Amino acid sequence: MTEDIQMKVNLSLGSSSPGRLWSREERRLWLGTLMAGCATVYATRMVMPLCVVAIGKEQGWSKTDSGSVLSAFFWGYTLTQVMGGYLSDKLGGGRVMTTAAIGWAVITFWTPHLFHWFPGKSSVLTVAIISRVLIGAFQGVHFPSMSSILSRHVPEEQRAFSFAFSACGAHMGSMFAGSIGSLLMERFGWTSPFHLMALERRKNRVLSVHDDLSADIGSNDNTRVPWVTLFTTGAFWALLIGQFCKNTMFFILISWLPTYFVDTYPDAKGWVFNVIPWATGIPATLLSGIIADRLIARGCSTTFIRKLMATVALCGPAFFLLVLSATKTFEGALFCMAAAVGCCGFHSSGILVNPQDIAPRYSGSVFGFMNTAGAIPGFVGVYMAGYILETTHSWNAVFSQTACVCLFGWLIFIIFGTGKKVI
Repeated sequence: MTEDIQMKVNLSLGSSSPGRLWSREERRLWLGTLMAGCATVYATRMVMPLCVVAIGKEQGWSKTDSGSVLSAFFWGYTLTQVMGGYLSDKLGGGRVMTTAAIGWAVITFWTPHLFHWFPGKSSVLTVAIISRVLIGAFQGVHFPSMSSILSRHVPEEQRAFSFAFSACGAHMGSMFAGSIGSLLMERFGWTSPFHLMALERRKNRVLSVHDDLSADIGSNDNTRVPWVTLFTTGAFWALLIGQFCKNTMFFILISWLPTYFVDTYPDAKGWVFNVIPWATGIPATLLSGIIADRLIARGCSTTFIRKLMATVALCGPAFFLLVLSATKTFEGALFCMAAAVGCCGFHSSGILVNPQDIAPRYSGSVFGFMNTAGAIPGFVGVYMAGYILETTHSWNAVFSQTACVCLFGWLIFIIFGTGKKVI
């Protein structure tokens, strides 16, 4: 039996994917496109963390000022999660992502020019915050849209790898920004990474060309999301809390990692510490998807697999962040950061794909709500990290508290999480 015939059989037998399952060629096209989309999203998102030290020195920003700029992204990111998921379920995720990509690319490109048009410390700080809010708002629709697309066109036993493969583009984008961006910044100044990363949006254009593949996504489905049922279910709250805690750790790393290495090891090369940690996330993310799907295919329960992946994604970084607090060498710190980011890769096959398990018909909306909760640490946690650094001058305090948050999220998901369909 060919793979395409098997897909149709799975659908007729009641597969949890409510849309038409992709053929092999369609899946290859879409997964490659989604991975490229994630790469451009994260490459652009990484520009400000990469350049904030240089901009801060030029403008006389304090750590609290830098924290305000870095955290501003997540104010916008929070606002559009649910809306992005809802629109993707109704209109098609490809259309939503492509439209949003135009917005964040344009703003990223023009941000350095706005700094020169509105000179002065307070004006530049205000412009930086506003631009980050807007970029966050446009990028907030990306992952809910991706979840909506995959849940409707990929069978359950292939979802973990499909989502992991697409999401590993985030690590590729971070690595690209950290390597090429660092070299450009050293040679041409901090404005050059903004221009380059904005131009990378061209990779997303294939979505608009092939969006007809998703034309059947929920456009005629007027059924409302049963939020009351979800809000009275422990599994839904486990999703929210798990995503909140994991993102607290991840957003602090992605926002403050360059600053940590510059402060602690000023002689270290930027292209080293801005690349190596994110490089580990790519194989780890792909490996988690392969392991998860194969174990499910062999009869392991989806619930067990999601909790296993969540254990690696939350307990692993907590352990390495605690070790990092006691590390005194650059090599040791680099290893701990790389290991922590690598463990984060398993999140794609655990909590991050779980909305497709518990609510396959409404996964875009549910993912959007989950990621709204997960975006709160972006403006709270990232800002608080800057405040703690400003008042205590201790990176150990930041890392230790972040590790405790990870362990709390893991405990809640282990107790209340599930891989079974809820709605």
